[in-house]
Amino acid sequence: METTTIIYSQALMLLAGAVVAAPLFKRLGLGTILGYLAAGILIGPVAQQITEGEEILHVSELGVVFLLFIIGLELKPSRLWQMRRDIFGLGTAQVVITGAVLSFLIAFSGLLEGAGSIVAGFGLALSSTAFAMQILEENNDTNTRYGQRAFSILLLQDLAIVPLLAIIPLMAAQAPEDTTTPLEDFAIAIAAVAALFAAGRYLLNPLFQVIARTGARDVMIAAALLVVTGAATMMQLAGLSMAMGAFLAGVLLAESSYRHELEADIEPFRGILQALFFMAVGLSLELQVVAENLLSIIIAVPVLMLVKSLVLYGLCRATGSRHNDAVRIGLLLPQGGEFGFVLFTAAAAAGVFSQATSSLLVAIVTLSMALTPVAAMLSRRLMHKQDELAEEIEEDFEGAGAGADVLMIGFSRFAQIASQILLAGGRDVTIIDHSAARVRQAATFGFRIYFGDGTRLDVLRAAGIEKAKIVAVCTQKKEVTDKIIDLVHAEYPNARIFARSYDRLHTLELRARGVDYELRETFESGLLFGRKTLEALGVNGDEAIGIMDDIRRRDEARLVLQEAEGITAGRDMLHSRPVRPEPLVKPKREVTQPDDALADLADETLEKAE
Repeated sequence: METTTIIYSQALMLLAGAVVAAPLFKRLGLGTILGYLAAGILIGPVAQQITEGEEILHVSELGVVFLLFIIGLELKPSRLWQMRRDIFGLGTAQVVITGAVLSFLIAFSGLLEGAGSIVAGFGLALSSTAFAMQILEENNDTNTRYGQRAFSILLLQDLAIVPLLAIIPLMAAQAPEDTTTPLEDFAIAIAAVAALFAAGRYLLNPLFQVIARTGARDVMIAAALLVVTGAATMMQLAGLSMAMGAFLAGVLLAESSYRHELEADIEPFRGILQALFFMAVGLSLELQVVAENLLSIIIAVPVLMLVKSLVLYGLCRATGSRHNDAVRIGLLLPQGGEFGFVLFTAAAAAGVFSQATSSLLVAIVTLSMALTPVAAMLSRRLMHKQDELAEEIEEDFEGAGAGADVLMIGFSRFAQIASQILLAGGRDVTIIDHSAARVRQAATFGFRIYFGDGTRLDVLRAAGIEKAKIVAVCTQKKEVTDKIIDLVHAEYPNARIFARSYDRLHTLELRARGVDYELRETFESGLLFGRKTLEALGVNGDEAIGIMDDIRRRDEARLVLQEAEGITAGRDMLHSRPVRPEPLVKPKREVTQPDDALADLADETLEKAE
């Protein structure tokens, strides 16, 4: 009973610390991660209210496991294949170069020698997936070009923990307890991955189908937790990391029809456990070790972050990133990672270095984590404004090649309203836009939108123009609209083009280009505004609608005349002073108008438009 009371009181303190610290640090612009860390340090090392920080850390690592499962759900295998260069090229280069540089510096400084310096150097080369992804999510940068590259590096680092853990027994001072050969360990790992893939392909979807038919929400949640923890445990038993197992399970379910349901079920647990993880890092910080090695830590933490940032910046620039993206990545991933805790603990247990050294390395990693939000904020000061204005994200048209009813080019206010009509009518719409900020914002609302330049033929083809029934050109700038229409007419002469017109002159130009339909961006809204104003002044609703329809007919008739005679034609059809209501009342008998040709022309135009 006493133990239960202690557990409750500790849980209460952790929850209170999270509730108070996270909003406070968020309000100060320091991010929730630093708030969780500060709460953990205050509760544990400072106030000594909770002393089992390492035990809580082991449990809270499930937050990282769940995070990688959710990340995997967002990545289809085809998407991973597209990212292979960044994962296995940029990611591998970062781990190898950073690990080698840090190992040399550790050995040169005399802190560790031989195998110890290698394990420490490569352990510090790993960054924190939990910290970096949390910062990306808070800034809505997960799907940006730099966010995707940063994730690729993190993913390779998570995979690198497998060989790093495997070489520790080879470096151990004493004989390893494991009696199996490296070849047998490798075969076990491959068999576990193959078994996981087989289960994901043939068992998981049928399992969720059966559970979904029951309609039991709690059972579905339990099944989601079972899948994540089961896959993670399988990989751990095979000698791999739990995070890798959860990530692979997410990837296998990325194309499942239950993907969104699983993500919604796991997300609350992920958020709570991830917050607990950051607090546990603060709880496990040994202030005595920090105090005894304060000078070493003060030197080591900035050196670690500087080396990692410079290596990351150089590699990103060498592989095609802009200055701003390289700066963001370099200052997003300069910290040590949570897998470093695992590696250092295993190395100390195997006798590669002492437990005191392990505690020192953990303290360095922890403090580097604490400084990460500050480093991320510093990146804004180092970015070039010109590059920021020209920011791009990766052109990725996965899923667009199947085609849609409408290919919409440009997604500003005009297109956003038009798309609602199309989607409400059950039509499939593929949208492309050249504004990275607009694409990110629209994607958060679930639109099927892709980043791309609509004036490029390869982009239009990748977006599925060949299968689209209508091409809706809704770009803002007149010259861009004209360029797209000319390109579509030249390459796809049979394409039906609906275009957003800038003004009356542009409307006449678009008609001369042969578009199927055009509409001035402010015409219909101006008509509606005028009608509503009339009604507010006391005009009957039906009469106001009749006036609006009459203005619409007059405008169309003027456009027909202007096409034939020039922009000044039809001036007499404009209302420049109040009109008496009689002309709007249908006459009792037919009256021959002197300009029958104009009336016939207007009628024919309206019939054609309808």
